[in-house]
Amino acid sequence: MTDTTILRQRTGEGTPPAPPRTGSLLTGLLRTARPRQWVKNVLVVAAPAAAGELFSLHALARLALVFALFTACAAAVYLVNDARDAEADRAHPVKRHRPVAAGQVPVPVAYAVGGALMVLAPAAAAWLCAPSVAALLTAYTGLQLAYCVCLKHVLVVDLAVVTTGFLMRAVVGGLALGIPLSRWFLITTGFGALFMVSAKRYSEAVQMAGKAGATRALLTEYTTGYLRFVWQLAAGVAVLAYCLWALEEGGVPHTSVLPWRQLSMVAFILAVLRYAVFADRGTAGEPEDVVLRDRALTLIGGVWVAMYGLAVVNW
Repeated sequence: MTDTTILRQRTGEGTPPAPPRTGSLLTGLLRTARPRQWVKNVLVVAAPAAAGELFSLHALARLALVFALFTACAAAVYLVNDARDAEADRAHPVKRHRPVAAGQVPVPVAYAVGGALMVLAPAAAAWLCAPSVAALLTAYTGLQLAYCVCLKHVLVVDLAVVTTGFLMRAVVGGLALGIPLSRWFLITTGFGALFMVSAKRYSEAVQMAGKAGATRALLTEYTTGYLRFVWQLAAGVAVLAYCLWALEEGGVPHTSVLPWRQLSMVAFILAVLRYAVFADRGTAGEPEDVVLRDRALTLIGGVWVAMYGLAVVNW
């Protein structure tokens, strides 16, 4: 292999250009918004579900609105990110097929639509929801843009930013319905998110050993030992916080057939242990893929939901 060939591979000069996309502009914008990632926004129901506030049409309508607004903010970030990275993505063997990089969505259009969503979503939240919801959406958008521009290159801060994004999703549902958020709920959600985020990073580092910089440059700065320490620490804190949350009766003894809230600790711990199997193997990719593709983990999750649901309705 000649020096010229090596140089072309490093700069992406030897990579063939992405084939032009022939689909509609609307289809390209939808693909750029990453519909597969929208499942993460289901976390907006976490706080209302934990508080037993999902049993009214008003609550469901408000949460559906918040879900749509959060999805719009996330889509805005994806659009701006892809527009900003269009040139670099064209030199990547996979990312060159993204609609913006492939030319299906012009860069100015991606910037315009993304910018419009960044303004309209918080404005709609301020008009239709509480001001706190609009403030959180604005903070989320600003934080994610900062991540795209520079924070994703800062050690540890990148993990904190991605984790905070998950935590904001869980918090916004409580803000929309005016539900007080338990400190144990926040700790469990935050460290549970850190567990999954760091497990994913660890899996990427294991799978891309020796060529980590080709997919996520910062992975070359982390060691697998450090990332393993982070996900193990986060898992332990999440389990401890959940147990304290489940055991907290608030001075009111349960009157249900069984102590479902306390029993749900078993299912929660089993779920964490099952997820840790994939983290330890280095195969913990996107959280939603891990949960939905493993039948045992899906079953454990269903049992946990059933137990906590019974605790909420005090059956």
